[in-house]
Amino acid sequence: MTTAREPRAVAWHGTNGAPRLHIVTGKGGTGKTTVAAALATALAGEGRRVLLVETEERQGISQVLDVAPLGTEETEVATGLDGGAVWGLSIEAGAALVEYLRLFYRLGMAGDLLQKMGAIEFATTIAPGVRDVLIGGKIYESVRRTTAGRAPGARRGRDPDAPPAYDAVVLDAPPTGRIGRFLDVTGQLADLAKVGPIRNQADAIRGLLHSGTTVVHVVTLLEQLPVQETLDAVRDLAADGLRIGAIVVNQARDDSVRSTVDVVATQEPDPARMGPQLESVGIRTTPAMLEGLALTAAEAVERRDLELSLEDAVAGAGRPVLTLPHLPEGVGPDAVWRLAAELADQGVRP
Repeated sequence: MTTAREPRAVAWHGTNGAPRLHIVTGKGGTGKTTVAAALATALAGEGRRVLLVETEERQGISQVLDVAPLGTEETEVATGLDGGAVWGLSIEAGAALVEYLRLFYRLGMAGDLLQKMGAIEFATTIAPGVRDVLIGGKIYESVRRTTAGRAPGARRGRDPDAPPAYDAVVLDAPPTGRIGRFLDVTGQLADLAKVGPIRNQADAIRGLLHSGTTVVHVVTLLEQLPVQETLDAVRDLAADGLRIGAIVVNQARDDSVRSTVDVVATQEPDPARMGPQLESVGIRTTPAMLEGLALTAAEAVERRDLELSLEDAVAGAGRPVLTLPHLPEGVGPDAVWRLAAELADQGVRP
């Protein structure tokens, strides 16, 4: 019979050094936004600044951290695990296009006028590839910006000798079903923009995404569909030349629960034996109650065996595996802090 195993000690970001851009994806409902917030908190060591970014305008980060809705200007939203600072940003395609026009075409207030006229929404809707390039461009700029251009403004600092404005950028990315398309900025523009500044920006973004600076972490639950989608995403993203970081198993059951199920599995509960045992300690039973207990025990053992087989599948992907516990109290700043501490205990360091 299958039994629980000790977790493996692994280097969470491999041997090529700590990355600066962490892309966090996962099937919807796996808790990727909470994991992204916890990762940013763990990476924000003393004196370090980490930028936590969302791209889908869902305000998931503000809900998890219990702060005001994020806007298009960077705002400090949390304290890091070791005393650093976590800043938050919500990237909107329209605002990113206005900024792009100001920076590269010096349109100034004309960009605001175009937005009011609906031209921005039209452009980002009629050409979805452009939308992802604009969002990717904002991420690219945030990673490359130096302290010479730390404050949000017109032109960003490019002094190669200046320290980076952010020590790390954590992206709460689209779910695994859309992450491949989101990251394939050059492919999406193959027929739309073969040359020109937008194509040049797309190529620059692609260079960043495929560099050692960037890793993609995939969040999953120990359930069949999330694990299968995770394995598919790891395979496909790696085939596209992207560097896979860790697979994060979220909402894992407490070890004590699994240990209890292990004991139940060895005893193979039998209603004929359980009745006298319960009666001996003063618990009145009925046949229906005993059958229900036996069924519940059998289902718990079956669930345990499924989880163990899924753990094997996740480990078989050949990537570092980080495990985060299920928190019955739900998500919030305290939960993010606790999960950040769990990540740190498993080797996630600035």
